[in-house]
Formats: sequence, structure tokens, C-alpha cells
Amino acid sequence: MRNEQEQQDIEQFKAFVKRNPGMIKEVRNGEKKWQDFYEQWVLLGEDDPSWENYKQIDKKSNTKNSNSKSNKQWMKQMSEMVEKIDLNKVEGHINQLNGAITNIQSLIGQFQEVKKQIPSKTQHVPHRNPFQYYRD
Repeated sequence: MRNEQEQQDIEQFKAFVKRNPGMIKEVRNGEKKWQDFYEQWVLLGEDDPSWENYKQIDKKSNTKNSNSKSNKQWMKQMSEMVEKIDLNKVEGHINQLNGAITNIQSLIGQFQEVKKQIPSKTQHVPHRNPFQYYRD
């Protein structure tokens, strides 16, 4: 008799978990254990307001669906914008940018050549030992 009652309680708890999918997420994340939820369910019952936090997963999935719709709209807008792009203008801008980069590279190269031609002060100063004593 007792086993049958326990079996019924477990089946009721399983049905309760299906109605509150947030519990599954917390167990999978390691935040709580099934034993904790079961004990809380036995003590508080199904009508306790603390279970509302676990029902909100369904509401979040509804917002995910609305987010996917807004993502589809965004993708549609992006594809329309891409269709309006004048590729000749884009190519012209890329060529201008390429020319600017080439000019900057040549300028850097000229500075490096000038730097090599100018001897630095540290190269001409002989290294002296600060503790060198002269013999008399």
C-alpha cells in the first residue's frame, strides 16, 4: 500500500515538473537537486507562489519566438539594403582606401630609411667601464 502511494506521489511530481520546466534547467545547471525540489513540493504543495519562477520558462520561449520573428525581419531589411548597394561605388571606395594604405606604407618606409642613415648617439659613444682604474 505504501509503495503504491509513493508511486502515485512520484508520478504527480513528474507531472508537476513537466508543468514547471524551469526546475529541469536548474537541476541541469547544478543549482539544485531533484531531492530538494521534491521535498519542497511535499512541504509547500503545488499552489505555492514560489513555483511561479519555474513556470516563466514557457514565457521566455514565447519571447524567443518573437525574437526569431524580429530576426527574420532584420534579415529581410538587410537583404533589401544589400540589393540597393551600388557595387561600382564600393569598388571605387576600396581602390581609394588601397591607395591611401599604399601611401602610408611608402611614408613609413621613407622614415625607416632616414632613421638608418642618421647615426644614433648611442652607437658612437664607446662603452666605458665606470670602475676602470688607470695604472701609474
